[in-house]
Amino acid sequence: MSRTIVVTGGGTGIGKAAAERFRADGDRVVITGRRPDVLEKAAAELGAEALVCDGTDPEQVRRLVGELPPEVHVLVNNAGGNTDFGAPDGENDLAALKSNWLGNFDANVLTAVLMTTALAPRLANGGAVVQIGSIAGTRGAGSYGAAKAALATWNQDVAAELGPRGITSNVVAPGFTAGTEFFQDRMTVDRREKLLAATMVKRQGEVADIAAVIHFLASPAARHITGQTLHVNGGALTTR
Repeated sequence: MSRTIVVTGGGTGIGKAAAERFRADGDRVVITGRRPDVLEKAAAELGAEALVCDGTDPEQVRRLVGELPPEVHVLVNNAGGNTDFGAPDGENDLAALKSNWLGNFDANVLTAVLMTTALAPRLANGGAVVQIGSIAGTRGAGSYGAAKAALATWNQDVAAELGPRGITSNVVAPGFTAGTEFFQDRMTVDRREKLLAATMVKRQGEVADIAAVIHFLASPAARHITGQTLHVNGGALTTR
């Protein structure tokens, strides 16, 4: 049976790879993002639908949900990123520091909170929500890591609230993953070598690796998995 999938931040990287994986099943996929040109190009390549939306803006989120089908089976909250990249240094400026922390909170937590809350009434019973976290949420990385940690904690509330309807909600936390815009051309050879050395498999993650886990969590095989954070990092961070 064809499902309706919504992927925020679906124009590039992990979001686009997830959208492609669902489209391979014949699902109807709607991708969202802030950049119309990037979004429309991705939608044309994937055979998906594009809806422009800044997920930090409540009115845009409300309008977006109004344009979606009456029933959505899977929501992938992928929008986000480290807004500290390119931001003014707040080390000696408390006002700039506050702005930087709020920027990461807005981009990585509020986008998911607003979208999930607005879309919850349309989520099909037995559906799934997948939040995209980060290894930084456990290992720490300033305001970005703190935001991803907050996302994982809030996800437990989502899982508890939606669970009685058979809807699961989990976090996928990638480690170093190639093929994304995350590092914004700031990746050095030395940094890349250190990230690879930290893994047990000695290879970089690919967006397809993350998309496969997202797809699994949205499948019938994962119906009894909820409220969890699944780390996908090649062993760079282990849990027990």
